[in-house]
Amino acid sequence: MDGVSHVSDPNNPQIRIRGLTKTNVDFVLTNTHLSVANSLRRVMIAEVPTMAIDLVEFFDNTTVLADEYLAHRLGMIPLLSHSVDQFKYSRDCTCSNYCKECSVEFNLHVKCTEDGTRTVYSTELISSNKDVVPVTEGPEDRGIILVKMRKGQELHIHCVAKKGVAKEHAKWSPCAAVGFEYDPHNNLRHLNYWFEKNIKDEWPLSKNAEEEVENDPDAPFDFKAEPSVFYFNVETVGSMNPQEVVMMGTRVLQESLSGLQLALDNDQNAEPNAQMDEADPWV
Repeated sequence: MDGVSHVSDPNNPQIRIRGLTKTNVDFVLTNTHLSVANSLRRVMIAEVPTMAIDLVEFFDNTTVLADEYLAHRLGMIPLLSHSVDQFKYSRDCTCSNYCKECSVEFNLHVKCTEDGTRTVYSTELISSNKDVVPVTEGPEDRGIILVKMRKGQELHIHCVAKKGVAKEHAKWSPCAAVGFEYDPHNNLRHLNYWFEKNIKDEWPLSKNAEEEVENDPDAPFDFKAEPSVFYFNVETVGSMNPQEVVMMGTRVLQESLSGLQLALDNDQNAEPNAQMDEADPWV
């Protein structure tokens, strides 16, 4: 998909995809401001909603791991979240605690009855929703190791997964990492590299430098120049496809800006009314 552009209007932001895999997308964003590109990066990391285990109830735990430790491990397990839009946030749901409209339940009851070590994997969690299950790398993958048990040890738990965003807790982040770069040749001089002998040897250029031309160091410096090309590399944890993360991040950013614009419009419309009320008080 190298060189594919999804926007043809040169006056609007454009995206060119350089590479796409199951968990990674490499693209170039052009014709936009640095603040917009950085906002998209931050939104993809912290404001794209996913499903994650948020409540764990222990009925029996005789393993070597404490309840709190296991609960934390369970919360960090990535869950498939392609259908996250079908769920409500707990704060928006009318139920008293949790229901199928805002959550997914998981159950696990394992007991080691044989000599040797019994390894418990995330795929052994039984989900109440077939669309929200622990992420795996394939049909043969058993998932993430939760705990290892010896003969006589038992683990019986009930978990509730809820919809959330990573600015509340990192377990809801769909991204493992988001690479972000602009001006790879440092033509705009936004960076001041520390080096001992040779800056080019100690700070090698990234592959993104191949897409731009380095300015002549003796040429006059343009103080008004601004970056317009931004390089992204989005790596997901598997809960969502990388293209889903980018598109949903764009949607969340648009909704946030629309809400801000609406609030500003309402505030501007309210000021004349307030002045009118002060000038003409009720009798």
